[in-house]
Amino acid sequence: MDKGVVQQIRLAIDEQRLVDTAIKLIEIPSPTRSAGAVADRLAQILSEDGFVVERPIADWPDAPAVAVRFDTGSAGRVLQFDGHLDTVHLPFVPPRHENGCLYGSGSSDMKGGIAAFVEALRVLRDTETLRQGGILITAHDHHEGPWGDRRQLYALIGEGYVGDAVMLPEYLADCLPVAGRGMGIFEVRICRDGTQVHEVFRPEGTPDVLGTGAQLVVECQQLATRLAQITHPYAGSDSAFVGRIQSGEIYNQSPTECVVAGTRRWVTPGTIEEVETEFAGLLDRLAQRTGTLIEHDFEVQGDAFRIKLDDPLIGAFQSAYGGCTGAVLPLGSKPFVDDGNSFSRLAGISALTHGPAATGAHTLNEEVPVAELVRVAQVYALTAIGYCHHSAGTK
Repeated sequence: MDKGVVQQIRLAIDEQRLVDTAIKLIEIPSPTRSAGAVADRLAQILSEDGFVVERPIADWPDAPAVAVRFDTGSAGRVLQFDGHLDTVHLPFVPPRHENGCLYGSGSSDMKGGIAAFVEALRVLRDTETLRQGGILITAHDHHEGPWGDRRQLYALIGEGYVGDAVMLPEYLADCLPVAGRGMGIFEVRICRDGTQVHEVFRPEGTPDVLGTGAQLVVECQQLATRLAQITHPYAGSDSAFVGRIQSGEIYNQSPTECVVAGTRRWVTPGTIEEVETEFAGLLDRLAQRTGTLIEHDFEVQGDAFRIKLDDPLIGAFQSAYGGCTGAVLPLGSKPFVDDGNSFSRLAGISALTHGPAATGAHTLNEEVPVAELVRVAQVYALTAIGYCHHSAGTK
């Protein structure tokens, strides 16, 4: 990447303005499904910066989303910066800036990252270094589970708030994730007719729901062993995992229900239906063998995804990252499921997760170095320059 452009972007980043933006977002509590006030704040910030702000309802009128389109007027690709404004349901921690770090609810996940891409947008406009294509910013509620179901993002995609590629500033900075697994959360309820009864008074032939739950755990372990053979060089392997089994009230009671919950992950995009069918079949066979009634929920969090290594977004990002750091980021996997998986499946665009090296996400101790936010702003701005300066038809 041109060293002069890199230097121009670096000098244009206003660290204090970036920090102020992050603090203004962090200081407003926004647990999932209640991000309306912080969305209003972000819209106000962008409007005061001179951008035209759209507020699509996107299937969640309690907190209309925020969108800004910055168009250079010259043909080129559109790079989308997308982030979620909601936070997990933990006690609110107010913002604090000290010793070169930002603290507080959402500082890591992901209000700090949103502030960084807002700063990147400002710099691209003010320096006029983006001469082709454009930027689309979107920010929304309904991300964090189990409280949200991603409905707002799905609606935004359905309404056409989609670029030619998208970047998401989740807290992943040590590799360039070119693949990732899909994930479904399952909760299985194993039941029998009748009431709870003392173990010595069980009628003969009473189905054993707890024993059936134990069998399901074993079968999931056996499934996991088989699935480990389905691999991808970056994403890893398919898996099945049980994290909870719950049944009964005391040690000598025959219960009427057992709940088993866990995850199923997969590396092959486009196989959601196949995965769900396989799991449902396992449960049907178990119910028939044990005489129990089995129901289940299977909530898909996101499909598996892969980005081609010759994708222009990868080249633009690596050039930008190298311009900022002098290094190339190693290729790797995205260990979690984020909104990029949804963009890949529903919008069919390349989705790249890269954010600050932050810590404490989903805890009371979120922390992000300001220097990392500055770096992310630089990388996003430079990636946009490299990516957008081509016609949209050369995706």
